[in-house]
Amino acid sequence: QVQLVESGGGFVPAGGSLRLSCEASGLTFGTYTMAWFRQTPGKSREYVATISWDSANTFTPPSVRDRFTISRDNAKNTVYLQMKNVKFEDTAVYSCAADPTSSLLASIPTEASSWGQGMQVVVSS
Repeated sequence: QVQLVESGGGFVPAGGSLRLSCEASGLTFGTYTMAWFRQTPGKSREYVATISWDSANTFTPPSVRDRFTISRDNAKNTVYLQMKNVKFEDTAVYSCAADPTSSLLASIPTEASSWGQGMQVVVSS
């Protein structure tokens, strides 16, 4: 079965940078659309970046645009989220997601066929 394992989370000072990684197995990674989502207590899950199978298309919402960059290395079955100039409101549990269709490229994606377990990112003062 599909397994997504995130790494790189933790504490980061406000204004700092952090790179999250998600390694996938059990799927033909190069044919899957990938995405990063985040969630805080009491709020709905929010997408923060998506990337097409060939990296030709990437999308980020206005809340993180120009600060977060998604990329992937199909040879390593890994998708990355580079976060820079982080803000307190970026504190959340971040999860990666995979889907064999283009549904994650929708204007506001909400669902995916596979999810990682998530990891905490805390922006500190």
